[in-house]
Amino acid sequence: MPRSSAPGGVPVTAGTPPSCAVSPGTGTSGAALSVAARGVPAGRGPGAQARERRWRPAAPVDVALTLSPHRRGGGDPAWRRTPDGAFWRTSRTPEGPGTLRVTGSRDGEIHGQAWGPGAGWLLEMLPSLLGADDDVAGFAALLARLARSTDPRHVRAAAFVADLAGRSGGLRIGRSLRVFEALAPAVLEQKVVGREAWRAWRFLLRRYGEPAPGPAPEGMYVVPSPEVWRVVPSWDWHRAGAEAVRARTIVNAARHAAKLERTTGAAGSADPPDPVPSPDAASISAGAPDAAQVVADVDVAVGTEGSAKADRLLRALPGIGVWTSAEVRQRAHGDPDAPSVGDFHLPGIVGYALTGRKTDDAGMLELLEPFRGHRHRVVRLIELSGVRPPARGPRMAARDYRSF
Repeated sequence: MPRSSAPGGVPVTAGTPPSCAVSPGTGTSGAALSVAARGVPAGRGPGAQARERRWRPAAPVDVALTLSPHRRGGGDPAWRRTPDGAFWRTSRTPEGPGTLRVTGSRDGEIHGQAWGPGAGWLLEMLPSLLGADDDVAGFAALLARLARSTDPRHVRAAAFVADLAGRSGGLRIGRSLRVFEALAPAVLEQKVVGREAWRAWRFLLRRYGEPAPGPAPEGMYVVPSPEVWRVVPSWDWHRAGAEAVRARTIVNAARHAAKLERTTGAAGSADPPDPVPSPDAASISAGAPDAAQVVADVDVAVGTEGSAKADRLLRALPGIGVWTSAEVRQRAHGDPDAPSVGDFHLPGIVGYALTGRKTDDAGMLELLEPFRGHRHRVVRLIELSGVRPPARGPRMAARDYRSF
């Protein structure tokens, strides 16, 4: 609420379509990749044939810490951790729906398995999801510079953050490269407590998503397409517990989903064009500001990549402000410098961790300024530390819009 093969490749086994192969190479971090693509009987029905990839990052990656920001509360139909230690995630890729299973080994190798039409895309983007593009070295250099600062406050803060980073050395800021999948739940989390938003997310995915391809754990679903989000009737938004303001924001954003996906630079030709308005969503869209011209005005400036440009496009859409934009860019673009300004709890947590006193948004940004370029990373490390100010006030009450 506003408030992580050897060079030359391995041949595809007989009976496996050539498209199953993932080209070997190196990630943007320079880590060597070991890739295998082969047919593995698993599950039944469409998409039951598994594709696999093995990737060895340059440094150990904590899969749990890195993937956890993509989980939307307990029982998230698009995210699951099973007793065997595997992480399961569904996604609607440019090539279609897919299910991804990720495990890590003691020697640091990451094993990915995927099912469905989007399996190849999910495996190709697995290193990005797990932070292959994350500038960890740049963060270490920043901490080293701050440690030599003449300002004692910066020296103390850098020492504290460096200690936190040492405790969570496998944390990476990964990027899912799927903007709308990060946007819809972020909008549902606006100005409500987490359990209220997550209840709405579960209801909408189970009702309008499609079952996860392959042998995914029971109850997993793929996020609905933007076209489906646009035609969710008003009564089901109400049953989900999402009032008209948040519903309208998601419906309007769905009209521009293709432009939003292009901001990652990895949308692919299979992303559909922006849909035309549907009369089925008229009860939600009626009276809402039309963002079409606003988006068109900034589209040329946005180009195909860059979190800062994505921020401009996102905030041009009605109902999306600085908090929602940051929550989206942290996950979809892997932006380590997108702190969630406007969060109900975050300023107090950051202020208390760095100074021993709670603060507001302006104070939080001032404290984080020395870490510019990695402000979200610092916030994430503080959250993981468990440092919290004493609880003295009432909790934010949950509201059930279904009873309104």
